[in-house]
Amino acid sequence: MIEKLEMLIALAREEHFGRAAESLGITQPSLSTGIKQLEAQLGVQLVWRGSRYLGLTPEGQRALDWSRRIVGDARTFREEMRAVHAGLSGALRLAVIPTALTTAAHLTHGFSADHPGVSLSVYSRSSDQILTMIENLEADAGITYLDNEPLGRMTAIPLYRESYHLVVRRGTALAGRATLDWADLADQRLCLLTPDMQNRRIINLMLHKAGVDPEAGVESNSTVVLMTHVEEGGWATVLPAQMARFLAAGRDVVSIPIRQSNAPSVGLIAPWREPHTPVLEALLSAARKQAEV
Repeated sequence: MIEKLEMLIALAREEHFGRAAESLGITQPSLSTGIKQLEAQLGVQLVWRGSRYLGLTPEGQRALDWSRRIVGDARTFREEMRAVHAGLSGALRLAVIPTALTTAAHLTHGFSADHPGVSLSVYSRSSDQILTMIENLEADAGITYLDNEPLGRMTAIPLYRESYHLVVRRGTALAGRATLDWADLADQRLCLLTPDMQNRRIINLMLHKAGVDPEAGVESNSTVVLMTHVEEGGWATVLPAQMARFLAAGRDVVSIPIRQSNAPSVGLIAPWREPHTPVLEALLSAARKQAEV
């Protein structure tokens, strides 16, 4: 039954029989047969079918909600039994907004040192993608904004408040300033993260409030691309303080704090479930300790 529920989750995620089968490492006929067997067991039609996947029926959507809970609980059960037998081991998947990758690295470095039996995968994703990955059981936890968009039923641990720096090349007009206001960015040639990133939406709001048009001549989902444009000259970017200091180190650029209020909160999120897997509970404990430092 668990395998068939995982098939339903994969099909809803991929919205395509072939891709769903590939993600599970099975053939498409095996997936189709598994879904039909699940429908027969439950006595309802779960999937609208034509020449291709057409979506879930209302019963299928309800079954998907239950499937996520049951599969999640089954994984928790397996992890807990393995921890009792062999100690803390297994795999942990963490999805992180790009601007929090340095914070994530500090967290996973300490976690890995304390729990060498756990392998870690860290993915750079937008805040929307992080929630989707956790919902679809593709990620065990995420680091994202806590108070800008609805998170749903999540355990959340605040890690820090996000403040911002303007990064410019040395010798440019604002490079000698100790601090800035958002209005000071009016004449800057900006390169910024793409609009699908929540960080960009926050920066846009800050600039709008200061009467500045948040137009960017270059947009990228990579902070490395932004920093390279700044270092080459003629561009400026806005980054969270931790990321700005990290990327500016050793480069011919300066990172200048921008005065602000109502700094957004960034933290670790995980599905609300009692108990969590032993591995996930250990990560939550590590996040609480890091937040206290």
